[in-house]
Amino acid sequence: MSFQAYLDTIEKKTGLTPRQLVDLAHERGFDANTKATPILAWLAEDYGLGRGHGMALVHVITKGDRIDTKHVGTDGSHSDPSEQLWLDGIASKPEGY
Repeated sequence: MSFQAYLDTIEKKTGLTPRQLVDLAHERGFDANTKATPILAWLAEDYGLGRGHGMALVHVITKGDRIDTKHVGTDGSHSDPSEQLWLDGIASKPEGY
């Protein structure tokens, strides 16, 4: 599953866009220096997200909306069409994400 597909599924499961969840994470004090464990615990407890979906959000919370170009246009399991992830919701997602 691509990073973007994980984020889209998270929105469907939680009703919140990835950007809204990132904002909530930052309000809780999670940032680039936060380890994955407390973020994963919060996402599991408050939103019922498992590790795979949680790790996609951990990436966005701690590293921003860019992924390594090694995942772009590959045949691998985390292949994405763009190095930039769309965080503002499925309904407004442009073609190519």
